[in-house]
Amino acid sequence: MAARRISSLVARSLPLLSRTGKQSYLDRGISQYSTAAALEDPIKPPVSVEYDKLLINGQFVDAASGKTFPTLDPRSGEVIAHVAEGDAEDVNRAVAAARKAFDEGPWPKMTAYERSKIMFRFADLVEKHNDEIAALETWDNGKPYEQSAQIEVPMFARLFRYYGGWADKIHGLTIPADGPHHVQTLHEPIGVAGQIIPWNFPLLMFAWKVGPALACGNTIVLKTAEQTPLSALLVANLLHEAGLPDGVLNIVSGFGPTAGAALCSHMDVDKLAFTGSTQTGKIVLELAAKSNLKPVTLELGGKSPFIVCEDADVDKAVELAHFALFFNQGQCCCAGSRTFVHEKVYDEFVEKAKALAMKRAVGDPFKPGMEQGPQIDQQQFRKILKYINSGVESGATLEAGGDRFGTKGYYVQPTVFSNVQDDMLIAKEEIFGPVQTVLKFKDSDEVIRRANNSPFGIAAGVFTQNLDTANTLMRALRVGTVWINCFYTFDAAIPFGGYKMSGVGREKGEYSLKNYLQVKAVVTPLKNPAWL
Repeated sequence: MAARRISSLVARSLPLLSRTGKQSYLDRGISQYSTAAALEDPIKPPVSVEYDKLLINGQFVDAASGKTFPTLDPRSGEVIAHVAEGDAEDVNRAVAAARKAFDEGPWPKMTAYERSKIMFRFADLVEKHNDEIAALETWDNGKPYEQSAQIEVPMFARLFRYYGGWADKIHGLTIPADGPHHVQTLHEPIGVAGQIIPWNFPLLMFAWKVGPALACGNTIVLKTAEQTPLSALLVANLLHEAGLPDGVLNIVSGFGPTAGAALCSHMDVDKLAFTGSTQTGKIVLELAAKSNLKPVTLELGGKSPFIVCEDADVDKAVELAHFALFFNQGQCCCAGSRTFVHEKVYDEFVEKAKALAMKRAVGDPFKPGMEQGPQIDQQQFRKILKYINSGVESGATLEAGGDRFGTKGYYVQPTVFSNVQDDMLIAKEEIFGPVQTVLKFKDSDEVIRRANNSPFGIAAGVFTQNLDTANTLMRALRVGTVWINCFYTFDAAIPFGGYKMSGVGREKGEYSLKNYLQVKAVVTPLKNPAWL
C-alpha cells in the first residue's frame, strides 16, 4: 500500500511555465523550467520546534560545552533552530546512561510482551501526531510534505508495530547432541548499541535502527545527522510518553569528527550501526576495530542500475525509471541512477524521459502537488551542479535541466543526460541528486557485465515482460535487492542491504534482529535420559 502511494505521488506531474531571462551556460537550448514556485516566499510550516537539546537519561539537556549549532531550512538557507552540539563528553554521558539502563534498569529484564506494548503505544502516538511530525521532517529536510505525511510517517509507525510484534517471538533453539547432554541456545540482547543515522530519511532510518534494537532488549545511543536533528528528538519524546524507561534511548546531536567518532571509538559500546557514505563507513569500521572490536552494520552508498529491456512497455518504463531516480530529490542510496536502456527502444525512451523530467513539479515542499523540494544543503547542492558540469564537459548530451531552480534555496532542476558512457564520472560516482543518466546496451550479457562493473551493489531495477530475462538478471546482478517491474517497494519485513562497498549486514525484517542479539550455547549433562 505504501509503495502504491509513493508511485501515485511521484507519477503526478504538473505542467510548468517556461522561464524567460538569461540562460545558464548549461541551458544549451533546452526548454526552461518555471522559477515561480521557488521564488515565492517560503510557506510558514504548521509546526514549531519544541526540542533542541540532547536526550540523556530521559532528560533534555544542554551540551556539556554549552555549544549549539544551527539547523537550516533548505528552502532558503535560513536558521530553523539552534541545536545542542554534543561532543565526546556528551557521548560519555549518554553511554553511561545507556549502560546503567541495560545493566541495572528494567528494560532488558522486562517481559518481551511488556516491551512490545510500549512499542505499540508509541506507534499509536506517532499516528496521533502524524501531521506535526511530518511538518517538522519536511521543514528540516526539504522533502515534499505529502511524502512525509502520507508515506514516511505511516511507514515509521508500521515499522515500530512490526518490531513490537517481534519482541516476544525471539527465542533460541533446543539442539540434539551426540551424547547425553541437553543443549540449548539463548538469544540475548547485545547491550549498548551505538547508532548513526543519515539526513536523507531521518525518521525511517531512526525506525530501521531503533526498532529492532529495542525489540531485542538493548539500550541505545543515537547520533543524528547534523543537517536534520529535529524529528528524532520529537519522536523520542513520544517514545518516553509511551512508557520507555529513562536511559534506554539517548540522542546526541552533533558532528561526525567529534560526536560520531567518540561513539564509534567508545569502549563501552557493544554494537554499531551506521548509514551514510561509503567513505565514512570505512572510518566507522576502522574506529570500531581499533577500540573494542565491536560488530558493525553498515548501509552505505550505491550506483544502482535500472535496466529497461527491449520488450518493455516504454511509457511504463519511463515512468518507473523516473520514479527510481527522482524520488526524494534523488537523495536515495539505492536510487536507479544508471538507467540502462536497450538500443531498440533507447531513442524513444530518452525523448519521453526528457518530457517527463520537464513536467516535474519543483518548488516549496509545503505547497500541495510539489513532487520535488530542495536538496539538503549548500554542500550537496554544489556537489550536484559540479557533477552536472562534469557530464557536459565529458561529452554526455544534456537533454533536460542542468541548472539550479530559482534563485533562493537549494533547488536543482530535474536533469537528464543521454549518450552517457561507463567511464564518465556521472556514470561511476554517486551523485545523490536529481540527475538521470541514460546508457545504451545491446544484450543481456553486456548489461550484466556493465551493471556489475561497479564498487557498489545495493540494489537494481529490471523492467521486462519476459520471465526468463527477469530470472537471468535477478540471479546475475550482484546487489542486495532486485526490483522487477517495480522500485522502492519497501516493506517492514523485506531485508535491505548491499553487496561489495554498499555495506555489511541487513536491516529490516527478521534479518535485522540478528544485528542486536548474541547467541549463547548452554550445555547440561543428562543423567540416565529416557531419550536423546
